[in-house]
Amino acid sequence: MTKDSLNPVISDSNRTAADSATTAIVNVAAHLPRMAALQPDTPALVWRSDRRRDGQAVYSHLTFRQLDEETDRYAHGFESIGVRRGMRTILMVRPSPEFFALTFALYKIGAVPVLIDPGMGKLRMVDCLKSIEAEAFIGIPIAHVLRCMFPSAFKNVRVCVTVGRRFGWRGHRLGDLRGDAWRRYEMAETKPTDPAAIIFTTGSTGPPKGVLYEHGMFDAQVRILREQFGIEPGEVDLPTFPLFALFDPALGMTAVIPEMDPTRPAFVDPTLIIEAVLDRHVTHMFGSPALLNRVGRYGEANGVRLPSVRRVISAGAPVPPATLRRMSKMLNDDAQVFTPYGATEALPVASIGSHEILRETAAISEQGGGTCVGRPVAGAIVRIIRISDDPILKWSDELCLASGEIGEIVVKGPMVTKRYLTSESATHMAKIPDDDGVWHRMGDVGRIDQQGRIWFCGRKAHRVVTTSGTLFTIPCEAIFNRHPKVFRSALVGVGDAPKQRPLIWIELDHDATSAAERRRPQAILAELRRMGVDNSLTASIDVIRIHPGFPVDIRHNAKIFREKLAAQASSHGRSSVD
Repeated sequence: MTKDSLNPVISDSNRTAADSATTAIVNVAAHLPRMAALQPDTPALVWRSDRRRDGQAVYSHLTFRQLDEETDRYAHGFESIGVRRGMRTILMVRPSPEFFALTFALYKIGAVPVLIDPGMGKLRMVDCLKSIEAEAFIGIPIAHVLRCMFPSAFKNVRVCVTVGRRFGWRGHRLGDLRGDAWRRYEMAETKPTDPAAIIFTTGSTGPPKGVLYEHGMFDAQVRILREQFGIEPGEVDLPTFPLFALFDPALGMTAVIPEMDPTRPAFVDPTLIIEAVLDRHVTHMFGSPALLNRVGRYGEANGVRLPSVRRVISAGAPVPPATLRRMSKMLNDDAQVFTPYGATEALPVASIGSHEILRETAAISEQGGGTCVGRPVAGAIVRIIRISDDPILKWSDELCLASGEIGEIVVKGPMVTKRYLTSESATHMAKIPDDDGVWHRMGDVGRIDQQGRIWFCGRKAHRVVTTSGTLFTIPCEAIFNRHPKVFRSALVGVGDAPKQRPLIWIELDHDATSAAERRRPQAILAELRRMGVDNSLTASIDVIRIHPGFPVDIRHNAKIFREKLAAQASSHGRSSVD
Protein backbone atom coordinates (compact mmCIF):
# COMPACT_ATOMS: atom_id res chain seq x y z
CA MET A 1 0.00 0.00 0.00
CA THR A 2 1.08 3.60 -0.39
CA LYS A 3 2.15 5.75 2.53
CA ASP A 4 -1.19 7.54 2.32
CA SER A 5 -2.96 4.17 2.56
CA LEU A 6 -1.48 3.69 6.00
CA ASN A 7 -2.35 7.23 7.10
CA PRO A 8 -5.45 8.10 5.08
CA VAL A 9 -7.17 11.47 5.15
CA ILE A 10 -10.11 11.02 7.53
CA SER A 11 -12.92 13.51 7.54
CA ASP A 12 -14.94 12.90 10.69
CA SER A 13 -17.51 15.41 9.53
CA ASN A 14 -18.32 13.17 6.56
CA ARG A 15 -18.16 9.85 8.39
CA THR A 16 -21.22 8.46 10.13
CA ALA A 17 -21.81 5.14 11.81
CA ALA A 18 -23.35 2.44 9.65
CA ASP A 19 -26.72 3.92 8.82
CA SER A 20 -30.07 2.15 8.82
CA ALA A 21 -30.22 1.95 5.04
CA THR A 22 -26.90 0.08 4.94
CA THR A 23 -28.03 -2.46 7.52
CA ALA A 24 -30.89 -3.51 5.24
CA ILE A 25 -28.57 -4.31 2.33
CA VAL A 26 -27.69 -7.96 1.79
CA ASN A 27 -24.08 -7.53 0.70
CA VAL A 28 -21.02 -9.09 2.30
CA ALA A 29 -19.30 -5.68 2.06
CA ALA A 30 -21.99 -4.18 4.32
CA HIS A 31 -20.30 -5.90 7.26
CA LEU A 32 -17.20 -3.75 6.78
CA PRO A 33 -18.67 -0.31 7.67
CA ARG A 34 -20.42 -1.95 10.63
CA MET A 35 -17.11 -3.27 11.91
CA ALA A 36 -15.45 0.08 11.20
CA ALA A 37 -18.05 1.72 13.43
CA LEU A 38 -17.77 -0.99 16.11
CA GLN A 39 -13.94 -1.17 16.27
CA PRO A 40 -12.52 1.66 14.13
CA ASP A 41 -8.96 1.54 15.46
CA THR A 42 -8.57 -2.25 15.60
CA PRO A 43 -6.21 -3.58 12.92
CA ALA A 44 -8.13 -5.24 10.10
CA LEU A 45 -5.07 -6.31 8.09
CA VAL A 46 -1.54 -6.98 9.31
CA TRP A 47 1.49 -7.93 7.24
CA ARG A 48 5.24 -8.14 7.72
CA SER A 49 6.78 -5.08 6.09
CA ASP A 50 10.40 -5.44 7.20
CA ARG A 51 12.80 -7.36 9.40
CA ARG A 52 15.22 -5.79 11.88
CA ARG A 53 18.91 -6.62 12.08
CA ASP A 54 18.24 -8.84 15.09
CA GLY A 55 15.81 -10.88 12.99
CA GLN A 56 12.61 -9.57 14.57
CA ALA A 57 9.72 -8.99 12.17
CA VAL A 58 8.34 -5.46 11.70
CA TYR A 59 4.62 -5.28 10.89
CA SER A 60 2.36 -2.73 9.21
CA HIS A 61 -1.41 -2.61 9.39
CA LEU A 62 -4.66 -1.04 8.24
CA THR A 63 -7.41 -0.50 10.79
CA PHE A 64 -11.03 -1.37 10.09
CA ARG A 65 -11.74 2.33 9.57
CA GLN A 66 -8.84 2.63 7.13
CA LEU A 67 -9.81 -0.51 5.23
CA ASP A 68 -13.42 0.65 4.94
CA GLU A 69 -12.31 4.03 3.63
CA GLU A 70 -9.77 2.42 1.28
CA THR A 71 -12.54 0.34 -0.29
CA ASP A 72 -14.64 3.50 -0.71
CA ARG A 73 -11.77 5.22 -2.52
CA TYR A 74 -11.30 2.34 -4.92
CA ALA A 75 -15.04 1.96 -5.45
CA HIS A 76 -15.26 5.61 -6.56
CA GLY A 77 -12.20 5.13 -8.78
CA PHE A 78 -13.53 1.98 -10.42
CA GLU A 79 -16.92 3.55 -11.02
CA SER A 80 -15.23 6.53 -12.71
CA ILE A 81 -13.69 4.24 -15.36
CA GLY A 82 -16.84 2.26 -16.07
CA VAL A 83 -16.99 -0.61 -13.59
CA ARG A 84 -20.68 -1.11 -12.94
CA ARG A 85 -23.05 -3.22 -10.89
CA GLY A 86 -23.26 -6.77 -12.23
CA MET A 87 -20.04 -6.45 -14.28
CA ARG A 88 -17.93 -9.60 -14.17
CA THR A 89 -14.46 -8.49 -13.11
CA ILE A 90 -11.43 -10.76 -13.14
CA LEU A 91 -9.30 -10.12 -10.05
CA MET A 92 -5.77 -11.52 -10.17
CA VAL A 93 -3.85 -10.06 -7.23
CA ARG A 94 -1.61 -11.87 -4.75
CA PRO A 95 -2.63 -12.06 -1.07
CA SER A 96 -1.98 -8.51 0.09
CA PRO A 97 -3.75 -5.45 1.52
CA GLU A 98 -4.76 -4.60 -2.06
CA PHE A 99 -6.44 -7.98 -2.47
CA PHE A 100 -8.81 -7.25 0.42
CA ALA A 101 -9.44 -3.61 -0.49
CA LEU A 102 -10.12 -4.33 -4.17
CA THR A 103 -12.44 -7.27 -3.51
CA PHE A 104 -14.59 -5.34 -1.04
CA ALA A 105 -14.61 -2.30 -3.35
CA LEU A 106 -16.09 -4.49 -6.09
CA TYR A 107 -18.66 -5.89 -3.65
CA LYS A 108 -19.67 -2.33 -2.70
CA ILE A 109 -20.20 -1.44 -6.35
CA GLY A 110 -22.21 -4.62 -6.86
CA ALA A 111 -19.73 -5.81 -9.48
CA VAL A 112 -19.02 -9.56 -9.61
CA PRO A 113 -15.38 -10.44 -8.90
CA VAL A 114 -14.08 -13.55 -10.65
CA LEU A 115 -11.70 -15.32 -8.26
CA ILE A 116 -9.47 -18.04 -9.68
CA ASP A 117 -6.54 -20.01 -8.37
CA PRO A 118 -3.50 -19.43 -10.63
CA GLY A 119 -2.07 -22.67 -9.32
CA MET A 120 -4.40 -24.69 -11.56
CA GLY A 121 -2.03 -24.07 -14.47
CA LYS A 122 -1.84 -21.40 -17.17
CA LEU A 123 -3.83 -23.13 -19.91
CA ARG A 124 -6.60 -24.37 -17.63
CA MET A 125 -6.85 -20.91 -16.12
CA VAL A 126 -7.12 -19.28 -19.54
CA ASP A 127 -9.89 -21.70 -20.55
CA CYS A 128 -11.78 -20.88 -17.33
CA LEU A 129 -11.48 -17.13 -17.82
CA LYS A 130 -12.51 -17.39 -21.47
CA SER A 131 -15.75 -19.11 -20.45
CA ILE A 132 -16.68 -16.26 -18.07
CA GLU A 133 -16.68 -13.48 -20.70
CA ALA A 134 -15.66 -10.86 -18.13
CA GLU A 135 -15.81 -7.17 -19.00
CA ALA A 136 -13.18 -5.88 -16.54
CA PHE A 137 -9.72 -7.08 -15.56
CA ILE A 138 -7.75 -6.05 -12.45
CA GLY A 139 -4.39 -7.69 -11.98
CA ILE A 140 -0.69 -7.51 -11.23
CA PRO A 141 1.69 -7.07 -14.21
CA ILE A 142 2.27 -10.80 -14.77
CA ALA A 143 -1.51 -11.30 -15.01
CA HIS A 144 -1.69 -8.66 -17.74
CA VAL A 145 1.14 -10.41 -19.59
CA LEU A 146 -1.11 -13.48 -19.61
CA ARG A 147 -3.99 -11.36 -20.93
CA CYS A 148 -1.79 -10.05 -23.75
CA MET A 149 -0.60 -13.55 -24.62
CA PHE A 150 -4.15 -14.90 -25.00
CA PRO A 151 -6.22 -11.97 -26.30
CA SER A 152 -9.08 -14.16 -27.57
CA ALA A 153 -9.77 -15.31 -24.01
CA PHE A 154 -10.32 -11.71 -22.89
CA LYS A 155 -12.07 -10.26 -25.94
CA ASN A 156 -14.98 -8.95 -23.85
CA VAL A 157 -12.71 -7.03 -21.45
CA ARG A 158 -13.07 -3.28 -21.92
CA VAL A 159 -11.80 -1.98 -18.56
CA CYS A 160 -8.24 -2.84 -17.49
CA VAL A 161 -6.46 -1.88 -14.28
CA THR A 162 -2.86 -2.73 -13.43
CA VAL A 163 -1.89 -3.18 -9.78
CA GLY A 164 1.72 -2.05 -10.04
CA ARG A 165 3.74 -0.88 -13.04
CA ARG A 166 2.14 -0.91 -16.50
CA PHE A 167 4.40 -2.09 -19.34
CA GLY A 168 2.86 -0.84 -22.57
CA TRP A 169 -0.56 -2.45 -22.43
CA ARG A 170 -3.69 -0.35 -22.35
CA GLY A 171 -5.69 0.57 -19.28
CA HIS A 172 -5.34 2.34 -15.96
CA ARG A 173 -2.90 2.17 -13.05
CA LEU A 174 -4.47 1.42 -9.70
CA GLY A 175 -2.54 4.23 -8.02
CA ASP A 176 -4.16 6.78 -10.33
CA LEU A 177 -7.68 5.69 -9.34
CA ARG A 178 -7.30 6.15 -5.60
CA GLY A 179 -8.34 9.61 -4.45
CA ASP A 180 -6.71 11.12 -1.38
CA ALA A 181 -9.87 12.74 0.01
CA TRP A 182 -12.23 10.12 1.43
CA ARG A 183 -15.90 10.17 0.46
CA ARG A 184 -18.44 7.63 1.62
CA TYR A 185 -19.41 5.34 -1.25
CA GLU A 186 -23.10 4.59 -1.41
CA MET A 187 -23.11 0.83 -1.51
CA ALA A 188 -25.18 -0.96 -4.14
CA GLU A 189 -28.48 -2.08 -2.63
CA THR A 190 -27.98 -5.70 -3.60
CA LYS A 191 -30.56 -8.36 -2.85
CA PRO A 192 -29.98 -11.91 -1.54
CA THR A 193 -30.33 -13.43 -5.02
CA ASP A 194 -28.06 -10.91 -6.80
CA PRO A 195 -24.77 -12.31 -8.11
CA ALA A 196 -21.86 -11.65 -5.74
CA ALA A 197 -18.85 -13.56 -7.11
CA ILE A 198 -17.71 -16.33 -9.41
CA ILE A 199 -15.34 -18.81 -7.77
CA PHE A 200 -13.78 -21.74 -9.59
CA THR A 201 -13.56 -25.28 -8.25
CA THR A 202 -10.13 -26.92 -8.03
CA GLY A 203 -10.88 -29.29 -10.89
CA SER A 204 -9.54 -32.23 -8.87
CA THR A 205 -12.08 -34.64 -10.44
CA GLY A 206 -12.67 -32.89 -13.77
CA PRO A 207 -12.40 -29.51 -15.46
CA PRO A 208 -12.63 -26.52 -13.07
CA LYS A 209 -16.13 -25.04 -13.02
CA GLY A 210 -17.22 -21.48 -12.31
CA VAL A 211 -19.59 -21.43 -9.34
CA LEU A 212 -22.00 -18.51 -9.05
CA TYR A 213 -22.25 -17.11 -5.52
CA GLU A 214 -25.14 -14.86 -4.52
CA HIS A 215 -24.99 -12.19 -1.83
CA GLY A 216 -27.43 -14.14 0.32
CA MET A 217 -25.10 -17.15 0.26
CA PHE A 218 -22.14 -15.10 1.44
CA ASP A 219 -24.30 -13.56 4.16
CA ALA A 220 -25.38 -17.03 5.31
CA GLN A 221 -21.78 -18.24 5.36
CA VAL A 222 -20.68 -15.33 7.56
CA ARG A 223 -23.53 -16.05 9.97
CA ILE A 224 -22.86 -19.80 10.06
CA LEU A 225 -19.12 -19.41 10.59
CA ARG A 226 -19.69 -16.96 13.44
CA GLU A 227 -22.21 -19.20 15.19
CA GLN A 228 -20.57 -22.56 14.48
CA PHE A 229 -17.15 -21.61 15.80
CA GLY A 230 -18.02 -18.86 18.28
CA ILE A 231 -15.97 -16.25 16.40
CA GLU A 232 -16.03 -12.79 17.99
CA PRO A 233 -15.01 -9.35 16.71
CA GLY A 234 -11.50 -8.49 17.84
CA GLU A 235 -10.05 -11.95 17.22
CA VAL A 236 -6.89 -12.40 15.15
CA ASP A 237 -6.78 -14.83 12.21
CA LEU A 238 -3.87 -16.30 10.27
CA PRO A 239 -5.63 -17.36 7.04
CA THR A 240 -3.29 -19.41 4.86
CA PHE A 241 -5.88 -19.74 2.07
CA PRO A 242 -6.69 -16.38 0.41
CA LEU A 243 -10.40 -16.93 -0.29
CA PHE A 244 -11.10 -17.86 3.34
CA ALA A 245 -9.33 -14.67 4.38
CA LEU A 246 -12.07 -12.60 2.77
CA PHE A 247 -14.46 -13.60 5.55
CA ASP A 248 -12.25 -11.97 8.20
CA PRO A 249 -13.29 -8.31 7.72
CA ALA A 250 -16.94 -9.35 7.71
CA LEU A 251 -16.45 -11.32 10.94
CA GLY A 252 -14.54 -8.50 12.59
CA MET A 253 -11.32 -10.51 12.79
CA THR A 254 -7.87 -9.10 12.15
CA ALA A 255 -6.31 -10.93 9.20
CA VAL A 256 -2.56 -11.51 9.46
CA ILE A 257 -1.33 -12.06 5.91
CA PRO A 258 1.06 -15.03 6.09
CA GLU A 259 4.50 -15.21 4.53
CA MET A 260 4.05 -18.15 2.16
CA ASP A 261 3.20 -19.23 -1.35
CA PRO A 262 -0.53 -20.05 -1.05
CA THR A 263 -0.27 -22.47 -3.99
CA ARG A 264 2.33 -24.59 -2.16
CA PRO A 265 1.16 -25.04 1.45
CA ALA A 266 2.93 -28.40 1.76
CA PHE A 267 6.25 -26.57 1.43
CA VAL A 268 5.54 -23.71 3.83
CA ASP A 269 8.30 -22.62 6.20
CA PRO A 270 6.78 -23.58 9.58
CA THR A 271 8.96 -21.08 11.44
CA LEU A 272 7.31 -18.17 9.60
CA ILE A 273 3.83 -19.45 10.43
CA ILE A 274 4.73 -19.95 14.09
CA GLU A 275 6.45 -16.55 14.25
CA ALA A 276 3.32 -14.78 13.01
CA VAL A 277 1.09 -16.68 15.47
CA LEU A 278 3.29 -15.77 18.42
CA ASP A 279 4.06 -12.18 17.37
CA ARG A 280 0.45 -11.23 16.63
CA HIS A 281 -1.26 -13.36 19.32
CA VAL A 282 -3.31 -15.21 16.72
CA THR A 283 -6.52 -16.75 18.08
CA HIS A 284 -7.85 -18.37 14.89
CA MET A 285 -5.97 -20.15 12.11
CA PHE A 286 -6.92 -21.83 8.85
CA GLY A 287 -4.61 -24.34 7.18
CA SER A 288 -4.85 -27.22 4.73
CA PRO A 289 -3.97 -30.70 6.07
CA ALA A 290 -0.63 -30.47 4.25
CA LEU A 291 0.24 -27.19 5.96
CA LEU A 292 -0.81 -28.45 9.39
CA ASN A 293 1.27 -31.57 8.85
CA ARG A 294 4.30 -29.40 8.15
CA VAL A 295 3.73 -27.05 11.10
CA GLY A 296 2.74 -29.87 13.46
CA ARG A 297 5.83 -31.94 12.74
CA TYR A 298 8.07 -28.95 13.38
CA GLY A 299 6.16 -28.01 16.52
CA GLU A 300 6.34 -31.53 17.92
CA ALA A 301 10.08 -31.81 17.22
CA ASN A 302 10.84 -28.44 18.83
CA GLY A 303 8.34 -28.34 21.70
CA VAL A 304 6.49 -25.32 20.28
CA ARG A 305 3.38 -24.05 22.05
CA LEU A 306 0.75 -21.68 20.61
CA PRO A 307 -1.07 -20.48 23.76
CA SER A 308 -3.11 -17.71 22.11
CA VAL A 309 -4.80 -20.00 19.55
CA ARG A 310 -8.41 -20.86 20.39
CA ARG A 311 -9.20 -22.86 17.28
CA VAL A 312 -7.60 -24.16 14.10
CA ILE A 313 -9.72 -24.94 11.04
CA SER A 314 -8.53 -27.34 8.36
CA ALA A 315 -10.29 -28.24 5.13
CA GLY A 316 -9.64 -29.38 1.59
CA ALA A 317 -9.14 -33.08 2.35
CA PRO A 318 -9.46 -35.45 5.31
CA VAL A 319 -7.04 -34.59 8.12
CA PRO A 320 -5.08 -37.64 9.37
CA PRO A 321 -5.44 -38.29 13.12
CA ALA A 322 -1.63 -38.10 13.48
CA THR A 323 -1.73 -34.53 12.16
CA LEU A 324 -4.52 -33.64 14.60
CA ARG A 325 -2.54 -35.10 17.50
CA ARG A 326 0.58 -33.10 16.61
CA MET A 327 -1.32 -29.83 16.26
CA SER A 328 -3.30 -30.47 19.44
CA LYS A 329 -0.04 -30.81 21.42
CA MET A 330 0.79 -27.23 20.42
CA LEU A 331 -2.53 -25.85 21.72
CA ASN A 332 -4.10 -25.34 25.13
CA ASP A 333 -6.39 -28.13 26.35
CA ASP A 334 -9.56 -26.13 25.63
CA ALA A 335 -8.52 -25.31 22.04
CA GLN A 336 -9.44 -27.57 19.13
CA VAL A 337 -8.67 -28.30 15.51
CA PHE A 338 -11.96 -28.27 13.59
CA THR A 339 -12.34 -30.08 10.29
CA PRO A 340 -15.41 -28.64 8.53
CA TYR A 341 -16.79 -30.48 5.52
CA GLY A 342 -17.96 -28.78 2.35
CA ALA A 343 -17.07 -27.83 -1.19
CA THR A 344 -16.78 -24.71 -3.32
CA GLU A 345 -20.44 -25.27 -4.22
CA ALA A 346 -21.64 -25.68 -0.62
CA LEU A 347 -19.62 -24.47 2.38
CA PRO A 348 -19.75 -25.25 5.24
CA VAL A 349 -21.92 -28.37 5.43
CA ALA A 350 -20.77 -30.04 8.63
CA SER A 351 -18.05 -29.80 11.27
CA ILE A 352 -16.36 -31.76 14.03
CA GLY A 353 -13.63 -30.93 16.54
CA SER A 354 -10.39 -32.75 17.34
CA HIS A 355 -11.56 -33.63 20.88
CA GLU A 356 -14.35 -35.84 19.53
CA ILE A 357 -12.17 -37.17 16.71
CA LEU A 358 -9.22 -38.19 18.89
CA ARG A 359 -11.35 -39.54 21.74
CA GLU A 360 -13.85 -41.48 19.64
CA THR A 361 -14.07 -41.36 15.87
CA ALA A 362 -10.38 -41.75 14.93
CA ALA A 363 -10.35 -45.33 16.22
CA ILE A 364 -13.34 -46.15 14.02
CA SER A 365 -11.71 -44.42 11.03
CA GLU A 366 -8.50 -46.42 11.45
CA GLN A 367 -10.57 -49.61 11.26
CA GLY A 368 -12.06 -48.57 7.91
CA GLY A 369 -15.20 -46.78 9.09
CA GLY A 370 -14.57 -43.68 6.98
CA THR A 371 -13.67 -40.17 8.13
CA CYS A 372 -16.20 -38.55 10.46
CA VAL A 373 -16.85 -34.97 9.32
CA GLY A 374 -19.34 -34.21 12.07
CA ARG A 375 -22.92 -33.06 12.26
CA PRO A 376 -24.60 -30.66 9.81
CA VAL A 377 -24.20 -26.96 10.59
CA ALA A 378 -27.28 -24.85 11.33
CA GLY A 379 -29.47 -24.56 8.23
CA ALA A 380 -27.90 -27.48 6.36
CA ILE A 381 -30.04 -30.51 5.56
CA VAL A 382 -27.94 -33.55 4.66
CA ARG A 383 -29.21 -36.82 3.20
CA ILE A 384 -27.64 -40.03 1.83
CA ILE A 385 -29.15 -41.23 -1.45
CA ARG A 386 -28.60 -44.20 -3.74
CA ILE A 387 -25.41 -43.89 -5.79
CA SER A 388 -26.07 -42.92 -9.38
CA ASP A 389 -23.92 -41.59 -12.19
CA ASP A 390 -26.96 -40.15 -14.00
CA PRO A 391 -28.81 -36.82 -13.59
CA ILE A 392 -31.67 -36.76 -11.08
CA LEU A 393 -34.44 -34.59 -12.47
CA LYS A 394 -36.59 -34.20 -9.34
CA TRP A 395 -36.09 -34.69 -5.63
CA SER A 396 -37.95 -37.54 -3.92
CA ASP A 397 -37.60 -38.87 -0.39
CA GLU A 398 -37.58 -42.34 -1.96
CA LEU A 399 -34.00 -41.63 -3.07
CA CYS A 400 -32.80 -41.74 0.56
CA LEU A 401 -31.02 -44.70 2.13
CA ALA A 402 -31.38 -45.96 5.67
CA SER A 403 -29.08 -44.83 8.47
CA GLY A 404 -25.67 -46.48 8.22
CA GLU A 405 -25.84 -47.31 4.52
CA ILE A 406 -23.13 -45.87 2.25
CA GLY A 407 -24.49 -43.74 -0.56
CA GLU A 408 -24.16 -40.36 -2.23
CA ILE A 409 -24.07 -37.27 0.04
CA VAL A 410 -26.49 -34.44 -0.86
CA VAL A 411 -27.17 -31.16 0.93
CA LYS A 412 -29.71 -28.35 0.87
CA GLY A 413 -29.48 -25.02 2.68
CA PRO A 414 -28.73 -21.29 2.42
CA MET A 415 -25.02 -21.96 1.75
CA VAL A 416 -25.74 -24.13 -1.30
CA THR A 417 -25.05 -22.55 -4.70
CA LYS A 418 -27.66 -23.03 -7.40
CA ARG A 419 -25.68 -23.46 -10.61
CA TYR A 420 -22.43 -23.36 -12.51
CA LEU A 421 -21.92 -20.54 -14.97
CA THR A 422 -19.56 -22.41 -17.26
CA SER A 423 -21.39 -25.70 -17.77
CA GLU A 424 -25.12 -26.34 -17.99
CA SER A 425 -24.43 -30.06 -18.20
CA ALA A 426 -22.49 -29.90 -14.91
CA THR A 427 -25.41 -28.07 -13.29
CA HIS A 428 -27.74 -30.76 -14.63
CA MET A 429 -25.58 -33.49 -13.07
CA ALA A 430 -24.86 -31.83 -9.72
CA LYS A 431 -28.19 -30.23 -8.79
CA ILE A 432 -31.51 -31.84 -7.88
CA PRO A 433 -34.48 -29.45 -8.07
CA ASP A 434 -36.89 -29.48 -5.13
CA ASP A 435 -40.13 -27.61 -4.50
CA ASP A 436 -38.45 -25.23 -2.04
CA GLY A 437 -34.87 -25.06 -3.28
CA VAL A 438 -32.12 -27.18 -4.76
CA TRP A 439 -30.08 -30.11 -3.47
CA HIS A 440 -26.38 -30.21 -4.29
CA ARG A 441 -24.81 -33.58 -5.00
CA MET A 442 -21.45 -33.33 -3.24
CA GLY A 443 -19.84 -35.90 -5.50
CA ASP A 444 -18.87 -37.77 -2.33
CA VAL A 445 -20.02 -41.05 -0.83
CA GLY A 446 -20.63 -41.59 2.84
CA ARG A 447 -23.07 -42.58 5.56
CA ILE A 448 -24.88 -41.06 8.54
CA ASP A 449 -24.68 -42.86 11.90
CA GLN A 450 -27.26 -43.15 14.65
CA GLN A 451 -25.93 -39.96 16.29
CA GLY A 452 -26.52 -37.92 13.13
CA ARG A 453 -22.81 -37.69 12.23
CA ILE A 454 -21.68 -37.80 8.62
CA TRP A 455 -18.90 -40.23 7.67
CA PHE A 456 -17.01 -39.43 4.46
CA CYS A 457 -15.96 -42.53 2.49
CA GLY A 458 -14.42 -40.92 -0.60
CA ARG A 459 -15.30 -39.40 -3.95
CA LYS A 460 -18.08 -41.10 -5.90
CA ALA A 461 -15.94 -41.02 -9.06
CA HIS A 462 -13.13 -42.85 -7.22
CA ARG A 463 -15.10 -45.89 -6.08
CA VAL A 464 -13.84 -49.19 -7.49
CA VAL A 465 -16.58 -51.46 -8.82
CA THR A 466 -15.57 -55.11 -9.08
CA THR A 467 -17.48 -58.30 -9.87
CA SER A 468 -17.61 -59.08 -6.15
CA GLY A 469 -18.67 -55.64 -4.88
CA THR A 470 -17.80 -51.94 -4.56
CA LEU A 471 -14.73 -50.65 -2.72
CA PHE A 472 -14.57 -47.11 -1.35
CA THR A 473 -11.28 -45.23 -1.11
CA ILE A 474 -11.18 -43.79 2.40
CA PRO A 475 -12.16 -46.98 4.32
CA CYS A 476 -9.76 -49.17 2.32
CA GLU A 477 -6.86 -46.75 2.47
CA ALA A 478 -7.21 -46.43 6.25
CA ILE A 479 -6.20 -50.06 6.66
CA PHE A 480 -2.88 -49.54 4.90
CA ASN A 481 -2.28 -46.09 6.42
CA ARG A 482 -1.98 -47.77 9.84
CA HIS A 483 1.46 -49.06 8.85
CA PRO A 484 4.02 -46.85 10.64
CA LYS A 485 6.13 -46.39 7.49
CA VAL A 486 3.25 -45.33 5.22
CA PHE A 487 2.61 -41.62 4.64
CA ARG A 488 -0.56 -42.17 2.63
CA SER A 489 -2.18 -44.63 0.24
CA ALA A 490 -4.54 -44.43 -2.73
CA LEU A 491 -7.02 -47.00 -3.98
CA VAL A 492 -7.59 -47.04 -7.75
CA GLY A 493 -9.37 -49.34 -10.18
CA VAL A 494 -7.71 -50.85 -13.23
CA GLY A 495 -10.07 -51.48 -16.14
CA ASP A 496 -13.74 -50.64 -16.52
CA ALA A 497 -16.60 -51.08 -14.09
CA PRO A 498 -18.12 -53.43 -13.13
CA LYS A 499 -15.01 -55.54 -13.71
CA GLN A 500 -12.32 -53.32 -12.25
CA ARG A 501 -9.28 -54.72 -10.49
CA PRO A 502 -8.44 -52.90 -7.25
CA LEU A 503 -4.88 -51.64 -6.73
CA ILE A 504 -3.32 -49.74 -3.83
CA TRP A 505 -0.57 -47.19 -4.38
CA ILE A 506 1.63 -46.52 -1.35
CA GLU A 507 3.61 -43.35 -0.64
CA LEU A 508 6.19 -44.05 2.05
CA ASP A 509 6.91 -41.66 4.91
CA HIS A 510 10.41 -40.29 4.28
CA ASP A 511 10.82 -39.42 7.96
CA ALA A 512 10.04 -43.01 9.01
CA THR A 513 11.94 -44.93 6.33
CA SER A 514 15.58 -45.21 5.35
CA ALA A 515 16.94 -44.69 1.86
CA ALA A 516 17.60 -48.44 1.66
CA GLU A 517 13.97 -49.24 2.53
CA ARG A 518 12.74 -46.87 -0.15
CA ARG A 519 15.03 -48.47 -2.74
CA ARG A 520 14.08 -52.03 -1.72
CA PRO A 521 10.60 -51.91 -0.18
CA GLN A 522 9.85 -55.65 -0.48
CA ALA A 523 9.71 -56.22 3.29
CA ILE A 524 7.28 -53.31 3.78
CA LEU A 525 5.16 -54.58 0.89
CA ALA A 526 4.97 -58.04 2.44
CA GLU A 527 3.75 -56.52 5.71
CA LEU A 528 1.15 -54.44 3.84
CA ARG A 529 -0.12 -57.51 1.99
CA ARG A 530 -0.66 -59.31 5.28
CA MET A 531 -2.53 -56.29 6.68
CA GLY A 532 -4.76 -56.19 3.61
CA VAL A 533 -5.57 -59.89 3.56
CA ASP A 534 -6.45 -59.89 7.25
CA ASN A 535 -9.22 -57.28 6.81
CA SER A 536 -12.52 -58.01 5.06
CA LEU A 537 -12.59 -54.53 3.50
CA THR A 538 -9.28 -55.03 1.68
CA ALA A 539 -8.97 -58.81 1.29
CA SER A 540 -9.71 -58.59 -2.44
CA ILE A 541 -6.85 -56.14 -3.11
CA ASP A 542 -3.93 -58.21 -4.36
CA VAL A 543 -1.82 -55.53 -6.08
CA ILE A 544 0.21 -53.07 -4.01
CA ARG A 545 2.72 -50.62 -5.51
CA ILE A 546 5.11 -48.02 -4.18
CA HIS A 547 4.84 -44.51 -5.63
CA PRO A 548 7.60 -41.87 -5.24
CA GLY A 549 5.14 -39.03 -4.62
CA PHE A 550 1.43 -38.72 -5.28
CA PRO A 551 0.11 -36.06 -7.65
CA VAL A 552 -2.02 -33.72 -5.53
CA ASP A 553 -4.09 -30.58 -5.98
CA ILE A 554 -2.23 -27.29 -5.91
CA ARG A 555 -4.78 -25.39 -3.83
CA HIS A 556 -4.48 -27.55 -0.70
CA ASN A 557 -1.68 -30.01 -1.63
CA ALA A 558 -3.89 -32.67 -0.08
CA LYS A 559 -6.43 -34.02 -2.58
CA ILE A 560 -4.89 -37.00 -4.36
CA PHE A 561 -5.34 -37.11 -8.14
CA ARG A 562 -6.43 -40.74 -8.24
CA GLU A 563 -7.33 -40.47 -11.92
CA LYS A 564 -3.65 -39.94 -12.72
CA LEU A 565 -2.65 -42.81 -10.46
CA ALA A 566 -5.20 -45.07 -12.15
CA ALA A 567 -3.78 -44.16 -15.56
CA GLN A 568 -0.27 -44.90 -14.32
CA ALA A 569 -1.39 -48.25 -12.96
CA SER A 570 -3.01 -49.19 -16.26
CA SER A 571 0.02 -48.17 -18.34
CA HIS A 572 2.65 -49.87 -16.15
CA GLY A 573 1.14 -53.31 -15.95
CA ARG A 574 2.40 -55.56 -13.16
CA SER A 575 5.71 -54.43 -11.71
CA SER A 576 8.44 -55.92 -9.59
CA VAL A 577 7.06 -54.23 -6.49
CA ASP A 578 3.52 -55.65 -6.83
